[in-house]
Amino acid sequence: MSVLITPEALAAQLQTPQPPLLLDCRTLRQEGRDDGVTLPGSRRFDLERDMSAAAGTGGRHPLPTQAAFTATLSRLGVTPGRAVVVFDDQGGRLAAARGWWMLACWAGHPDVRVLDGGIQAWRSAGEALTQVSEAAAPGEVDADTAWQPDYHDTAWIGLERLATEGGQLIDARAASRFRGEEEPLDPVAGHIPGALCHPCADNLAADGRFRSPAALAATLPQGARLTAYCGSGVTACHNILAYAVAGLALPRLYVGSWSEWIEGAGRPVATGPA
Repeated sequence: MSVLITPEALAAQLQTPQPPLLLDCRTLRQEGRDDGVTLPGSRRFDLERDMSAAAGTGGRHPLPTQAAFTATLSRLGVTPGRAVVVFDDQGGRLAAARGWWMLACWAGHPDVRVLDGGIQAWRSAGEALTQVSEAAAPGEVDADTAWQPDYHDTAWIGLERLATEGGQLIDARAASRFRGEEEPLDPVAGHIPGALCHPCADNLAADGRFRSPAALAATLPQGARLTAYCGSGVTACHNILAYAVAGLALPRLYVGSWSEWIEGAGRPVATGPA
């Protein structure tokens, strides 16, 4: 089963007796980009509130605790018996891919897909939109039936294991940030020494949808042990999603990413193309 779904296929599934649960992963500060509209029945799955713990040590978007995320799943009405579709307005980069990774790769939900092309593709297909204020309220599951995921902590890696278990690092940030020519978000520019640059934007075609599996497989770095990172563990998930689209083995996620790497004094920083 593909990890992507087209607007047409999603529209058809929403008419069935068991429609998928829709999760709007656009960040709150982006909400106005589509005139305050969203897909009918969708629920807000927010990067800052739901997908991350409070920033401190461990980078800008550390994972929430398992207990906190389990409570989020209950609040949103996520259960393994109902398919989930996540979407955003950035081709999956902010932050549908992170939502997909947390649900499918970390929590182990069996049926999570990303709306290919996001809300723009849905709009272009002529499908219905509704005001955000009229979207579905969270549908909390009864505590007796709430999902208790068997979390897959092998899907991610922390700083303490990076040196010995990280393998080949793949950086999802723009090439200019990788080379250290600019850094709009973090206080230090550059990349982790030895990393390869594969900007997540390269996973998308001009229309904002994912490139074909064959095209992705031809450009994604491959190897026996891969670890994806970015600035804070968000767009790195887009690269992991691209591996899934291509039918390749998935890299692990270095959650803390660059923003954690530069927290400690003395860690090496590389600049330039390699």
